[in-house]
Amino acid sequence: MGRRAGKNQRAAREKVDSEKLYTLKEAIELLKACNYTKFDQSVDVAVRLGVDPKHADQMVRGAVALPHGIGKSVRVLVFAKGDKVAEARDAGADFVGGDDLVEKIKGGWLEFDKVCATPDMMAAVGKIGRVLGPRGLMPNPKTGTVTFDIGRTVADLKGGKIDFRVEKAGIVHAPIGRMSFDNDKLEENMRSLVEALQKMKPSSAKGTYMKGISVSGTMTPGIRIDAPALLRELR
Repeated sequence: MGRRAGKNQRAAREKVDSEKLYTLKEAIELLKACNYTKFDQSVDVAVRLGVDPKHADQMVRGAVALPHGIGKSVRVLVFAKGDKVAEARDAGADFVGGDDLVEKIKGGWLEFDKVCATPDMMAAVGKIGRVLGPRGLMPNPKTGTVTFDIGRTVADLKGGKIDFRVEKAGIVHAPIGRMSFDNDKLEENMRSLVEALQKMKPSSAKGTYMKGISVSGTMTPGIRIDAPALLRELR
């Protein structure tokens, strides 16, 4: 079994020219051609930005609602009180509460994927910042997850809204769907992500902003995309 997987991986790598920059359409087609697994792989994008995240004014962080979601069920937890509890539940939130959920999370419970909160709950949420923060789960106004418009936020998160944040090396990693998605849906999700990143270019960033883009599956090699050509498509 292991020998077969190794052979398949080598065959997939041989299909990809690591020196070539592919169009988005070519890259998605090649990605599908490199798929040899039976499980539905996640399709992920890595975007290398010309920013230095050590400088606060060059930190790129935000969220984007992908038009076709990411192909997985998202468990949303909401910190709210009063009439916002019913609003969150009506929008499809999986868990809604306040201090009870804080205590549950302090006890080690983490069976959720996204967290949002109304502003009046952030004092309570702050008590578990050390738990949520390192896992990328802490509600933040910059990603729209601290808001009184809780119904819409829950609907967006359930529908495929993703958060992104540039890492120390200047790279943003984000999912754009599953291998089972139609090619055009993966392409549209990719364009939405790149467009969102382009709009967030810091004014202090010098030189080329979008330095490189690659797409890969969980078990496929990375495929480099012609970033300038993709940006021209978006204009």
